[in-house]
Amino acid sequence: MDRAGALIEAVLDTRGGLIDFARGCSDEQWVARPLGEADPRPVGVIVDHVADAYEYLARWISALAAGHEAEITPKVIDGLNARHAADNASPSCAQVCAHLTASGDALTALIASLADDQLAEGARCARLADIAARHAVAHREELEAALAARA
Repeated sequence: MDRAGALIEAVLDTRGGLIDFARGCSDEQWVARPLGEADPRPVGVIVDHVADAYEYLARWISALAAGHEAEITPKVIDGLNARHAADNASPSCAQVCAHLTASGDALTALIASLADDQLAEGARCARLADIAARHAVAHREELEAALAARA
């Protein structure tokens, strides 16, 4: 499998796991805040945050692929995440799964369009695509563990 195919597969696999997790949440779990003070967002908002992150990662990848700079700092990311949480306080599971599907499909289509050098190991575009895959699984595992600890 080529690098684009591997990155696309990773994004799709981890997105699928997150969608399965979301669909398996009870109504009570969906609105729970199992991460407490560390992350006070409800489960549904955290899951939707991954779909939102696919979108900003895609914007950065597009900019980099076009030869432009992308400001990627913790402050920028924190601002994007805060705005998302404020604008999406109580999304439904159906809305979130549709958002994950649409934004993940757009991201994987973008990855498929990139040149080999843009996807080479260590290239910024490739690193951002890899982050997209790892981000979905990290949040799923964190939420699964937190919900299990509450049970």
